[in-house]
Amino acid sequence: MALDASLASWLTLSQISGLGNEGLRRLLQAFGSPEAVLQASTSSLAQYVKPAVARAVANGLDESTLAPVSAWLDNPLNRILSIADTEYPQSLLNTADPPLLLYVKGRLDLLNASALAVVGSRNATAQGLRNAEAFAKSVSDAGLCVVSGMAHGIDAAAHLGGLQGAGSSIAVVGTGLDKVYPAANRELAHRLAQTGAIISEFPLGTPPLPANFPRRNRIISGLSLGCLVVEASLQSGSLITARMALEQGRDVFAIPGSIHSPQSKGCHALIKQGAKLVECAQDILEELGHSSVGITASASIAVPEHPLFAYMGFDPLNVESLTQRSGLTIGELSAILLQLELDGHIASLPGGLYQRLT
Repeated sequence: MALDASLASWLTLSQISGLGNEGLRRLLQAFGSPEAVLQASTSSLAQYVKPAVARAVANGLDESTLAPVSAWLDNPLNRILSIADTEYPQSLLNTADPPLLLYVKGRLDLLNASALAVVGSRNATAQGLRNAEAFAKSVSDAGLCVVSGMAHGIDAAAHLGGLQGAGSSIAVVGTGLDKVYPAANRELAHRLAQTGAIISEFPLGTPPLPANFPRRNRIISGLSLGCLVVEASLQSGSLITARMALEQGRDVFAIPGSIHSPQSKGCHALIKQGAKLVECAQDILEELGHSSVGITASASIAVPEHPLFAYMGFDPLNVESLTQRSGLTIGELSAILLQLELDGHIASLPGGLYQRLT
């Protein structure tokens, strides 16, 4: 696909080493357009950026370096939006540091849809994964697009839930869109490209550098009306997203968990700091003033109350504790636990622990 002059200018400037978003903004304010920036003299440019950067801008790029981008755009699912495009997400324009270019794979219409960010731990518990998917499906059924980062754990579960509803889902990634990271989410990425969207501010070919992921979090929160943290440790990157959401004037929601679980500590800290405790998707929709029309009330399914549940509670515990509480032998208990796990009522966790799910 032949690149038009405007997009070629944006792409050229985005690839100038050392320029960055801030430097490019200064040049655009001074000269008015990417084309005018590239036509400016080195001495004029040097009034706004470092001399070495000014020389690089004045020299431009060999047009052949844009050939891979042109080939990528041959796919009808792929687009590149500049901040000047009418289809650029309006919610990002109101943030402090909107990306000047967005690479998009999938549905452009979702970029300006009402959305909720759903984030959390990569090392999620079984209950956390169920909560993320269920909450995401419910808000998607109500018409909100689910935005997350396509990481392992809560992110992936949130996308799966969002894709099941009418609102669908957007993944904001920390690589170029010609790469899938993590590779295990390749099938999820394919589904998002077909019925949702994947976006990135990073040029094609960008690898999964650690510094990229905290940076992309401002886009996750910026696209959204609010941010739901499902599970997070105190060191979780999800808390960065929540902080950015607050700085952008978004609502922050958190699902509480067991006081003994490390994956609940981050959510509890957010709640102490003023995040809204939520127990169901309706809590979020009401707070955002969004209609719950579209959510189908799930049928009341009677879950067999197995006698063992009386000894389990909802906190993870080991077999030894269960044998002491129940009086069953390890052999008897193992057979019961296996059946309950197969039926989806409990989950086995690392360290020989079990947790009730229903």
